[in-house]
Amino acid sequence: MSKPMQAVAELDTRLTTFIEQHAQDTFYYHRAWLALISRLYGYTTIALTTTGSDGQYTGFLPLSFLQSPLTGRRLVALPFSDHAPLLATDEASAGELVERAIRLAQERKAKYLELRTGLHPVLAAHPGLMESNLYVSWLLPLAADPQVVWSGLRKPVQRQIKKSQGHGVKVRFAQNLADIRHFYHLHLQTRGKKHGMPAQPFLFFSELWRTFAPVGAMQLLLAEYEGRVIASMVLLASGSTLRYAYGASDEGYLHLSPNNLLMWEAISWGCTHGYQRLDLGRTSCDNEGLMEFKRRWGATQQPLPYYYYPRTAGLAATSEKSWMFRLLTGCWKRLPLQIAGPLGGRLYKHLG
Repeated sequence: MSKPMQAVAELDTRLTTFIEQHAQDTFYYHRAWLALISRLYGYTTIALTTTGSDGQYTGFLPLSFLQSPLTGRRLVALPFSDHAPLLATDEASAGELVERAIRLAQERKAKYLELRTGLHPVLAAHPGLMESNLYVSWLLPLAADPQVVWSGLRKPVQRQIKKSQGHGVKVRFAQNLADIRHFYHLHLQTRGKKHGMPAQPFLFFSELWRTFAPVGAMQLLLAEYEGRVIASMVLLASGSTLRYAYGASDEGYLHLSPNNLLMWEAISWGCTHGYQRLDLGRTSCDNEGLMEFKRRWGATQQPLPYYYYPRTAGLAATSEKSWMFRLLTGCWKRLPLQIAGPLGGRLYKHLG
């Protein structure tokens, strides 16, 4: 049985409980996250649900409707979220959610529907959906004793961590919004000059901090050398999973291996605070260098297919080896940061 579409702000207690039971470790299903991306970027986010004969929820799939003069009309589950699983207690509920999502895309004349669900047999077998396997995700099991994880690190990684410590690099946890500004300064450099991609507006990270840091669901680690912040890392937490969400660094100090030390401190903190796994995020299969980096930490590769209707399209379906991707990133790298920063903040909502 289907339920009427609900806005994110209208999620009732029973649905919130259903989501927590079936996606406790999925940060991107936090009600506060869904509200944040809707509020900050102006998206309309709709909750598709199904119920059983007893009125209990049996399925949940949130979709954001994006209308952009640059990228057109799209339905995405979910923007700026690597993994948004389709939650269903049975195949009938899963199938109904998929059909309703397709109908909604047709009714709203969307260019395409994008479902970032990861592996799901109902979606994989659906004749109207196209599967894209551009990405994989990486999970690192944690243990109560950080030394158990240390023993699984490859020797070069262990040496880089010790090297960073030996050079006097120190890691501390952020305490206030001023530390978010330190991170954001490095983030603009990393996104713009290294990756050739627009960066989120500062407001996104300040709102992320105000929303999730007080409840312990966000941590910001800062690596300092001689009083200067040279690298930083944002961690997001949900259930028993700690997620490496964003990282940034000053390329002039990479010889001190601050990113390795940050990762180790994140692992150690996760272990001692009872988390069972560290999610190292998605990686394009084209990016072998980043894939190898995550392997060296002992992370295991997991498939992460995305599903599309009526065709694969959009930035999330664009290979890093394609001429279009290389052209766009190459042009962006040439922009001065004083231009790329504000411009990227304005463009970012069109990229969801």
